[in-house]
Amino acid sequence: MDQKVRYEIEFPINSSPQLLYQYISTPSGLSEWFADNVNSRGEFFTFIWNDSEEKARLASKKSGEKVKFKWIDGNGKDTEYFFELHILVDELTKDVSLMVIDFADKDEVDESSLLWENQISDLKHLIGSV
Repeated sequence: MDQKVRYEIEFPINSSPQLLYQYISTPSGLSEWFADNVNSRGEFFTFIWNDSEEKARLASKKSGEKVKFKWIDGNGKDTEYFFELHILVDELTKDVSLMVIDFADKDEVDESSLLWENQISDLKHLIGSV
C-alpha cells in the first residue's frame, strides 16, 4: 500500500473563532457540514457518510483553536493518519481562517482538496460566512 502524503489547505472564514470551534469540535457541529452523521462516545467519534462509516479518536484539542482526529483501523488501533482543523486568527487584521491538515494518496490530493473545498463551502453557508 502506498504511503499517503500530508497536505494543508487554508480557508478564510468570516466567523468568530468561538462559533467556528463549535462546528469543528462537536458531533452535532460536525454532522452539519462534515459528515451525514457524527456520533461520539468519549474520545471516539464515528463519522457516517451514506452507507460507510469511519472511526477516529479525538487525539488532541485546544479550546477555541484546534482539533485533531486520528483515524482508527478495524482493530481499534490508531493509524498514522489524521486530520486536523486549526483556527488561525491574524494578529493585525483579526481575519479568521481554517487550516485543514489531511492525508491522501499522491494521485488523490487534488480530489481530496476539492472535497474539503466543498465541505468548507457548506460550513461557510451554515455560519453565514459567504
